[in-house]
Amino acid sequence: MVNPLKQGEKAPQFSLPDQDGELISSKDFKGQRMLIYFYPKAMTPGCTIQACNLRDCADEFKKYNVVIVGISSDKPEKLSRFAEKELLNFTLLSDENHEMSQAFGVWGEKEFMGKTYDGIHRISFLIDKEGKIEHVFDNFKTSNHHEIVLDYLKNQSN
Repeated sequence: MVNPLKQGEKAPQFSLPDQDGELISSKDFKGQRMLIYFYPKAMTPGCTIQACNLRDCADEFKKYNVVIVGISSDKPEKLSRFAEKELLNFTLLSDENHEMSQAFGVWGEKEFMGKTYDGIHRISFLIDKEGKIEHVFDNFKTSNHHEIVLDYLKNQSN
């Protein structure tokens, strides 16, 4: 059972290696809105669709001053291959020890093809400029995730 952080709560601070093995910290994004999206595994069909749709909408996210950051438990080397293969234009972070996914409440029991295991649940958090969770996205498909987030951003700016 996962218990994701809620709207209004302070987002956990992080310092994780990116796809190039460089340590990236939440402090690097100070004063910016950030979409942190957790995904189970790089280079799988659903995660690829989700990442490529975000890549293709990067300019729209920039209009709302939102930086995109993807987090999975993959090693930096795999994230690097994923970013290169799919020409991703945003930061991917490696959470191998599941510290961030646990801090955000998205690590927990999952079921796939009758097998139960622990893993990352596909949930996204929009973090405001003050580091608080502005919105939690937990009801979407990999194919429409970007649309749901952008619709939220458009409705907020009206």
